[in-house]
Amino acid sequence: MPTKKAATVKKATTVKKAATVKKAVTVKKAAAAKAAPAEESAPGKKAVPAKKAVSARKAAPTKKAVARKKAVAGDVTAGRVAPAKPPRDESHTALVRRARRINRELAEVYPYAHPELDFENPFQLVVATVLSAQTTDLRVNQTTPALFAKYPTPEDLAAANPEEVEEILRPTGFFRAKTKSVMGLSKALRDDFGGEVPGRLEDLVKLPGVGRKTAFVVLGNAFGRPGITVDTHFQRLVRRWEWTAEKEPDKIERAVGELFPKTDWTMLSHHVIFHGRRICHARKPACGACPIAPLCPAYGEGETDPEKAKKLLKYEKGGFPGQRLNPPQSYLDAGGIPAPPLGATAAAPPAGSDSPAPAGPDSPAAGSAAPASGSPSRGTG
Repeated sequence: MPTKKAATVKKATTVKKAATVKKAVTVKKAAAAKAAPAEESAPGKKAVPAKKAVSARKAAPTKKAVARKKAVAGDVTAGRVAPAKPPRDESHTALVRRARRINRELAEVYPYAHPELDFENPFQLVVATVLSAQTTDLRVNQTTPALFAKYPTPEDLAAANPEEVEEILRPTGFFRAKTKSVMGLSKALRDDFGGEVPGRLEDLVKLPGVGRKTAFVVLGNAFGRPGITVDTHFQRLVRRWEWTAEKEPDKIERAVGELFPKTDWTMLSHHVIFHGRRICHARKPACGACPIAPLCPAYGEGETDPEKAKKLLKYEKGGFPGQRLNPPQSYLDAGGIPAPPLGATAAAPPAGSDSPAPAGPDSPAAGSAAPASGSPSRGTG
């Protein structure tokens, strides 16, 4: 008898539980049904389509990327960055990805990157680039206004009095050799190219004083034809980043060219050169103020203390005038300051800047004295 009673109790419990579950489900359904019309009738409220929900989920990593960038910036500020040494057996594919990532980061840091020689036409650019050898772009930009005012065309410069041209070019250093080069290329343009600068590499390198580097500056910036400008800054940085171990400009050009599509070549050159002039200096790079420090294999070669590194920044990154007297508007919008004309006093750094006062345009540090023969070129051409 006790067994029968236990079975009855068990059955009653089961029925009771089933009823409770059924009632809970019914209440839940009723609540959902009640809420649905309210949502439909609520003004301005629309159900989120499935596609938008997917988009929202895809957009979420962007916030994570931003947070990651902030964390990286914090690591640089705190001096917690370690050199990003690539593996010894790094594949070509991995090198391509690493190089392109650095270029993307530089494009964000220097969206206003541009050639730092003032010019209005291809003739002015080829002459200015030839003059930039063994001196600064600033000194060339301070000198060429007088040259082009007196000799605006290849025909004018070809027929000029060499002594008068020498006097104008004296501030750039090596003025006799440079006079010979710019007058020689002007005669070649007049006699062989109808007074026009050719738009082909094979023609440009035939002009006196014009090599591959100068030719690519002209092609990329006057004709919109891709080219890699391997100047002293470019050579230094691509080796620091371990993009190549080559030391000869032609070999560096080929090695780096294989890492990027042709369409990127000209702006890649500007990004790298801008970075080399402003932050990644030859003798004392400002590692502690470098925005791409977490990607750099050479991090630590320079000053890693953020405050000390900040004092090493140049041009617009340090609050100083740039190299162009007439820079593009994008540079000015980013806080860039035009360079002073020849003989003028350079603008002082903004109030509160820790950077040292820049050398005046007539001081030896600004390039008034000609560098020793055989010293590396500092210009872009």
